[in-house]
Amino acid sequence: MNYKIILAGLISLISGPTFSQDRISDKNQLGWYVYEGDHQISKRWYLHTEYQWRRVDFIKAWQQSLARVGVAYQLLPQIQVGTGYTSFITFPYGDFPTASTGEPYPERRFHQDIQLTDTIRSIRLQHRFRWEQRWIGQLQENSGKKVNGWDYQNRIRYQIAAVIPLQGPTVENQEWYLHFFDELFIGFGKKVGRNVFNQNRLSGGLGYQFTDNFQLELNYLYQITQHAESEPV
Repeated sequence: MNYKIILAGLISLISGPTFSQDRISDKNQLGWYVYEGDHQISKRWYLHTEYQWRRVDFIKAWQQSLARVGVAYQLLPQIQVGTGYTSFITFPYGDFPTASTGEPYPERRFHQDIQLTDTIRSIRLQHRFRWEQRWIGQLQENSGKKVNGWDYQNRIRYQIAAVIPLQGPTVENQEWYLHFFDELFIGFGKKVGRNVFNQNRLSGGLGYQFTDNFQLELNYLYQITQHAESEPV
């Protein structure tokens, strides 16, 4: 099994078009505190567990809560396929909150992905392609946290990541490394409309491998998010 703790400080830029097609932008300082665990249950099968505690002003108030579980199969040494389920809650934050009723709203997701790994000299590269089926809870004004319906959307994600050893040709126990990734989110389907671009995340940081089964990372992440509505609310 393998455990990873990720501490990420990030700047989130939320934007959306007005009726005149100008952009309204809202910057927020966030802190994401992430646990990821990959548990080998047979020669080729793995169980993935994950929780993300996302906060506004680094720790002051709730931004989002994410819990994920999944399974992965090692098809080839460089190819892994997987599927999973995510439970997601978004709280009101920023000047143009997506939780526009003032109450947190839920989201349920299923995903399927394929990961391709490669090594160029000492740099380990990973490409991940993920398809998500999203059910976003719809709340009405003055109805509290009651969900009145679910809006279904599709989204694809592509992430390229790199791990760079700092103390040798590979990352060994009790050694430091650098970690970078960029991930693009694209929506598609009937409910997307003009908002094909959903978000992009660019991250870089420093990691330390305590043992083969435990790593700790401290990252900076810059996120651009597009509002799903034609006008921010």
